[in-house]
Amino acid sequence: MPPLISAPARQNAYRRLFSFPGTRAFTSGNLLARLPMGMFSVSAVVMIAGSRGSYALAGAVTATGLAATGLAGPWIARLIDRYGQARIAVPATLVSVLGSLALLLCVRYDAPDWTLFAAYAATATTPNIGGLSRARWAHLLRDDPGALHTANSFEQAADELCFMLGPVLASFLTGTFFPEAGTLTGAALLLAGMLLFTAQRATEPPVRAVRSTRAPLRSPGIPPLLACFVATGAVFGSMEVGTIAYADAHGHRAAAGAVLALQAAGSCGAGLVFGARKPAGVRLGHCLAGMAVLMTLPWAAAGVAGSLPALAGALLVAGMATAPTMVTAMTLVQRRTPADRLNEGMSLVVTGLLTGIACGSAAGGWAAQHLSPATALAVPAAAATLALLIHASSTRLSRTACIDS
Repeated sequence: MPPLISAPARQNAYRRLFSFPGTRAFTSGNLLARLPMGMFSVSAVVMIAGSRGSYALAGAVTATGLAATGLAGPWIARLIDRYGQARIAVPATLVSVLGSLALLLCVRYDAPDWTLFAAYAATATTPNIGGLSRARWAHLLRDDPGALHTANSFEQAADELCFMLGPVLASFLTGTFFPEAGTLTGAALLLAGMLLFTAQRATEPPVRAVRSTRAPLRSPGIPPLLACFVATGAVFGSMEVGTIAYADAHGHRAAAGAVLALQAAGSCGAGLVFGARKPAGVRLGHCLAGMAVLMTLPWAAAGVAGSLPALAGALLVAGMATAPTMVTAMTLVQRRTPADRLNEGMSLVVTGLLTGIACGSAAGGWAAQHLSPATALAVPAAAATLALLIHASSTRLSRTACIDS
C-alpha cells in the first residue's frame, strides 16, 4: 500500500502535519479524551477528602489506581496491537468510565472504604490515549522521519497541555458546582473523545496477520530506555512534591499548582519549537545532559534566592528540557519496538514513568520531611543525573549503539 503522505516539504511543519487526510479528526477526538487524564486524580482527591475528611484515604485510593494502571496498561495495549484500536479501546474505556461512576456513587452514598479502592482500580483499563495517537502517526508517517518527529513533538506538547489544564478544570468544576462534578465531566469527556477517535477508521493502524514473537521488553535497546524513563518519572514525581512542600513552607500552598503549571508550560513551548525545527545531530544523550543541568535551577533558586517567584521562573526554564528529552526517547522506542507491538511498547513507557513518579514522590517527600523543602528540590536534579548515567553506561556497553542512534 502506498504511503498516505504527499504534502509540500516547504509548508509550515505543523500545517503540513495536519494537511494529511484524517489527522485533524482523530487528533480532535484524542485531545478530548486525553484532557480528563489531568482531571481524574484531582477530582478524586477533592471528592473523597471532602466526603470522608481524610486526605490519607484519598491519596491511598489514587495511588492504588496509579499502580493498577501500571500493571494493566501493557496488557490492554497488547490486546490493541492484536485486535485493533476500535475493537479494544472502546470497551476498555467503557469499563473505565463505569469505574469512575462507581467511585462517584460509592462516595455519594457513603459506601465502605474498600469499595473506593475497587472502583478506582477499575479505571486502570483506560487505554494509553497518547500512545494510540502516536501509533497512528507512526503508521501514517512511516516513510517520513522528519514529519514523525514533528508529530511526536506535538503529542508531547499535547500531553503537557492536558496535564496543565486538566487540574485547573477539575478544581473549577469541583469548587464551583459540586464535589462530584470533576469526575462526572471527566468521564463524559473520556467516553465522547474515545468514540470520536476510534470512529476515524481510515487512519487506524492495520492489524498484522503475522505477529512478532519478540516482546517489546526483549527488543534490543528497550530495557535501558525504560530505565531512563523510570529515572525521568522520578524527576516529575519529586519535583511536584518538592514544589508543593516549598510553597507550603513559605505560606503559599494555594499557589503551588500555578507554579507547577509553569514547568508544564515551559515543556509545552519547547516541545512545539523542537518539533518545528529539530537541531541537527541532537541525540538522547544531549537531551538528558541538558535536563540534568536545567533541573539544578529550581534547587539553586530555592536555596539561594529563597523565594517562590524565583522558583517559578526556574521551573519555567527547567521544564524546557522535558519535552525534547521525551520526544527523542519516544522516537527511539518507536524505532526499537516491533511494528505490530507498538502500542505495547509505548505502554511500557507509561509504566516506567508511573513507577518513577511513585519513587520520586516518595523520595521527594522523605527529603522534604526529614531535611528541608529546599533540599527536596535536589532530588529531581539527582534523578535527571541518574537518567544520564544510565544512558551513558548502556551506550558504552552496546556494540550496536541501538540506544542513541
